[in-house]
Amino acid sequence: MKKFFDTTSVQPLPGGGFGVLLDQRQLKTSAKNDMPLPSQPLAQAIADEWGAQGEEIDPATMPMTALAFTALDIVSAKRVAIVDEVAAYGATDLLCYQAEEPRELNVRIVAAWQPMLDWAAEALQAPLSVTQGLMAVDQPETSLLRLRQRVEDMDDWRLSAVQLLTSVLGSLILALAVERGHLSGQEAFEISRVEERFQEEQWGADEEAEQKLDADKSEVLQAARFLTLIGAK
Repeated sequence: MKKFFDTTSVQPLPGGGFGVLLDQRQLKTSAKNDMPLPSQPLAQAIADEWGAQGEEIDPATMPMTALAFTALDIVSAKRVAIVDEVAAYGATDLLCYQAEEPRELNVRIVAAWQPMLDWAAEALQAPLSVTQGLMAVDQPETSLLRLRQRVEDMDDWRLSAVQLLTSVLGSLILALAVERGHLSGQEAFEISRVEERFQEEQWGADEEAEQKLDADKSEVLQAARFLTLIGAK
């Protein structure tokens, strides 16, 4: 799509929230929905993304816009299914499946993951069981219900970011730690990739794997930024 505007700006909306103007036209979502944004910093970040476009509009360079569109066009329309999808990670959380061998890897995993499991037990009142290897482990039903309640309590904006975080990190606990400000996006990403980093040390870097790591890291950092721009609950 060719650029069709000259200026961008942010304005408060009569019904609450903030809108982004492209010239004097209010920005709408890709599904043509109105776009009342929950905070001025998020609105300004989206306006900046549009203002930075060249002659051709490149959606890949507008991650805040993409997450806002997701919240308004997809999460709001499919909220129950998305809550189900995100909450389901609690039963198979990455942090609960710890490699037993080699010993050095196990030591690193426990050092990185156990503090997050302890945090979940205390801050979220959701203790989880741990296994070594890929054998399935049943989780306490009360813990799963509490984790689900945390997800259900999110508005569409936060759920949009947490859905992305959970799918990339493979961990609902890490996603909630970012959402609640306990971890930065960078910290959560590194915790989730302990095994990959270990394998890289042992066997060397693989270009394709590194590209995937970089892409995943970018998504995590952008989702974390989106949550920061929304602001505290």
